[in-house]
Amino acid sequence: MKQEINPQETNRREAFELWMKSPNPMVTLTKTFNVTRMERFGLRKGLKFNMLLCWCIGKAASEMEEFYLLPIQGKLYQFDRLGINVIVNNRKGGISLCDVPFSDDLEQFNADYVALTESTSNSCENVVLDDVMVIGTSAMTATELDSVTNQYSGIYNNPFLAWGKIRKNWLKTTLPISFQFHHSQMDGGHAARFLENLQKTMKTI
Repeated sequence: MKQEINPQETNRREAFELWMKSPNPMVTLTKTFNVTRMERFGLRKGLKFNMLLCWCIGKAASEMEEFYLLPIQGKLYQFDRLGINVIVNNRKGGISLCDVPFSDDLEQFNADYVALTESTSNSCENVVLDDVMVIGTSAMTATELDSVTNQYSGIYNNPFLAWGKIRKNWLKTTLPISFQFHHSQMDGGHAARFLENLQKTMKTI
């Protein structure tokens, strides 16, 4: 469910007043993650790496109340569910957007992820969930990337994570991930805690 709330009645009231008027309200943090355990788990279980990463993102975000708020066109909205947006290569050679509802149950999330991304790829039509707070993602695995930034216009305010190809050596597998967020939604401290939670989730999956 999605409902408009009064920013003055939340702990984001000062940040909302300050950053909704900013011409560049977005902030990007980049952290290199140890994804060794997650990669091995996926190989052992026959699960896609990208699906596992999206589930870990949803799991870490679901434990923070800031992710259930989102500024949209000058208003603040509260949600009771999360979703993960995936960019899908479609059969026409283009890309389509696919929103996957987050479930704490990995098996359920995997089933939804596989079914929805395959359907989107075949139909070439976007799947959009209007009643959930959607976290954007983009996997550009054709090359290694150190950092990614998205548009800073304030038009697209959803939190957004992006990454490139994983980096392997003899001891571990790592992956730099960029996390972009709207400052009205959360502060740098919240974002840093989310990234720490994401690493913990990857290591304990």
